[in-house]
Amino acid sequence: MLAEQTPACGRAREALLSGGAFDVWEGLVPADRHFHAYRTRSRVAQRHGQVTLGLDETVDIREGAGDKLLRSGLIRSADRVWTFTLFLNAAATTVLACAGVARTSHDGY
Repeated sequence: MLAEQTPACGRAREALLSGGAFDVWEGLVPADRHFHAYRTRSRVAQRHGQVTLGLDETVDIREGAGDKLLRSGLIRSADRVWTFTLFLNAAATTVLACAGVARTSHDGY
């Protein structure tokens, strides 16, 4: 399911194949809910020099999906350096978008 929806999908797929943890949450949320928070997160990450993958593309995809119901998921790389947020269709059969954020040295993991 992790194809090339965003630049983060390949890395997320690698994280899973390398023993990363994966979870999909039960609830459904309209795509246009919280996309402003993700846009802000992207700006803050850029300002602080935090490495991200596919975050801007994910925001655009969510914004374009309107009120379509989405399911969220999370992949954490085995080394815990990367965290990927996934947005799937309501049935969790298709990944619509994927964004990755690299841990910084002061994240405290």
